[in-house]
Amino acid sequence: MTEESRHNESVYTPTEMMIVSAARALSGARIVFVGVGLPNIACNLARQTVAPDLELIYEAGVYGAQPARLPLSIGDPTLVSGATSVVPMADLFGLYLQGGLVEAALLGGAQIDRFGNLNTSVIGGYDAPKVRLPGSGGACEIAVNAQRILYIMSLKKRAFVEKLDFCTTPGHVNGGNERERLGMPGAGPQVVITDKAIFDFANEEHEMQLVSLSAGVTIEQVHAEMGWRVKQAESIVETAAPTEYELRLLRTELDPSGIYLHG
Repeated sequence: MTEESRHNESVYTPTEMMIVSAARALSGARIVFVGVGLPNIACNLARQTVAPDLELIYEAGVYGAQPARLPLSIGDPTLVSGATSVVPMADLFGLYLQGGLVEAALLGGAQIDRFGNLNTSVIGGYDAPKVRLPGSGGACEIAVNAQRILYIMSLKKRAFVEKLDFCTTPGHVNGGNERERLGMPGAGPQVVITDKAIFDFANEEHEMQLVSLSAGVTIEQVHAEMGWRVKQAESIVETAAPTEYELRLLRTELDPSGIYLHG
């Protein structure tokens, strides 16, 4: 590799930083519920780096998928490529998810609040919304039952809001031990990975707190993209940059056309 190519490969985009961080958060994971798009690429990267035994589960009823190409939707036939099994959706949710077998899930949404609750239903009032979104799909059931939840989404003020327009998917609800009180078996959101910063919920209130900043990003820039003054962890670190190997995998194997990396 030439010095010029080394230099070019070391320059990365915020989207690439977000995908790499999400992949690293899956270190050692085995069974992950995943959707298409950025979560899918993050899982594929994790499988080639920090989680070689990762098994992907898709909502359509596919377990242990190894798609031959990037899937275009949750119903894309490529999802069955090399799959361990394909079962009815009811069996997937009833036996795998509600059975407590899903270790982690990657989710995202149009809006998120301080306790990790998500909106994927409407922007504006429910009866006459400005925008009607796809809805829950399986996200609500996944968030209730998966052992832990990881979010991946861009940090924008329109997305990180003080109050959701509609709560589609429960995170830590109103904080504290509310999930446990309501009988939700999963531990709920553990981390929120964005293109500028990383947050977790590691406090007594289970409220989102800033733990890591991407290189060159300031705390004030993070606050400017949030609808509330976010908590800060005792120690805030700089997010480790992508390695040349991670970037090469993303650009040449996982998304060579740049559909998601540059879309």
